[in-house]
Amino acid sequence: MSNSPQVSMTTIPLVDRTTPAPWLQRLGDAMQRNAAAIRTLQWLVVAGYAFMVVVPAFLPLPAESAGILDNLTRFAQFLFWGIWWPFVMLSMMLFGRLWCGVFCPEGALSEWASKSRFSLGRRVPRWLTWSGWPFIAFVITTIFGQLVSVYEYPKAVLLILGGSTLAAIVVGLIYGRGKRVWCRHLCPASGVFALLAKVAPVHFRVDRAAWDSSTSRLPLDCAPLIDIRRMSGASACHACGRCSGHRQAVRLAARSPAQEILSTPANRVRSGEAVTLVFAVLGIASATFHWTVSPWFIRLKTGSAEWLIAHDQFLLLRDDAPWWLLTHYPEANDVFTWLDGICIVAYIVGVGLLLGAAIWAGLALAARCVKDQRLPWRRLAMSLVPLAGASVFVGLSMLTVTLLKAEGYALPWLQEIRTALLGLGWFASAWLGLRLIGATAGTWPRRVAASLCLSLPLGVVGGSWYQVFFV
Repeated sequence: MSNSPQVSMTTIPLVDRTTPAPWLQRLGDAMQRNAAAIRTLQWLVVAGYAFMVVVPAFLPLPAESAGILDNLTRFAQFLFWGIWWPFVMLSMMLFGRLWCGVFCPEGALSEWASKSRFSLGRRVPRWLTWSGWPFIAFVITTIFGQLVSVYEYPKAVLLILGGSTLAAIVVGLIYGRGKRVWCRHLCPASGVFALLAKVAPVHFRVDRAAWDSSTSRLPLDCAPLIDIRRMSGASACHACGRCSGHRQAVRLAARSPAQEILSTPANRVRSGEAVTLVFAVLGIASATFHWTVSPWFIRLKTGSAEWLIAHDQFLLLRDDAPWWLLTHYPEANDVFTWLDGICIVAYIVGVGLLLGAAIWAGLALAARCVKDQRLPWRRLAMSLVPLAGASVFVGLSMLTVTLLKAEGYALPWLQEIRTALLGLGWFASAWLGLRLIGATAGTWPRRVAASLCLSLPLGVVGGSWYQVFFV
């Protein structure tokens, strides 16, 4: 046992500092006062979202020469996958879950349904609050989206996004009593959003002392079911502004992007968060971005096809699957065989698990080296959030780049921009990891060993993107 002085994680100077910003406080209070205007904005987003999801699904597929500005289907494709998803992810790292609280159509519809006269208003059952649902929903939605080519075809968009929205409404009609039960427990993106929001430089800060000393008894409506009094981070907060100024204790404030990761103690970092980060975001999602350009996938598919042909097994080579199960658009010369579907699932799951296992191994070894109960692997995993955010943004923006190139827009310095973004995420994660390791009570040889182990997950993620863009 080391005789080194016990260093509390919360004594890191960076951690306890938040920056007073009166203009941010005024902005948060303005959101609270103008809740009706925000609801109007939400319904405008709902209307636009519904139009873009539903209408293109009933139009003929666009011709090869169709462009973003002269074809509704192409425009909707660019809006959803070229702008919406990558920049929603980026917004989580910049503004917290502002999208969830102010713009998200699913959240607005689910809350509306739970407040409607048709709502059953049932209590939320215990099974529904299981922390693993966002992970499972994210993995299933991500893989199924690849099978039906959700990035390319409007019927698949209606199936995936429309199905998710319908599920959000149904959950609101059954449970909630005016709350966003879907958003809190079941939304496929909520786990990822919660992780990325950890590095947001703004958040609604709660002054616990001011709260407890206040004599106000005004009720507080928190749609995502958060105990505001005990809220200490931005992960769960939807940044809707409804609680701003409550009991003179809740204020929109600036903070260091490192604050939440460095200050959150181990007992408040859930294993579900760490598993989602390591195996879903850095594992499954990365494999999803890579499979279309992977020579290993081509070898898997061609090798399997050759084996089937050599053994006179042709069932899996048929292309008669319905479009809602596998991509099937003969008019666009885009049809998946059953073998294609099996290989896609096998590649994404297999590579995702391999990446996740390698990352987890490095984190677990690092935690074992320092032997400090305040730094288990799940807490050290949070240091990878900046790298995960950069990976998700770069991966999603690959389609943005493809669509813009098809329109004839030159993209100079593309490789350099991608490298800079991934490099920024890599160095931020390395810095956070070293800060967490350095604040433990382990001896310096143990800290050095842990730092070397941390290089494994950093190298795995960086190496996977190097393969995509340079090899």
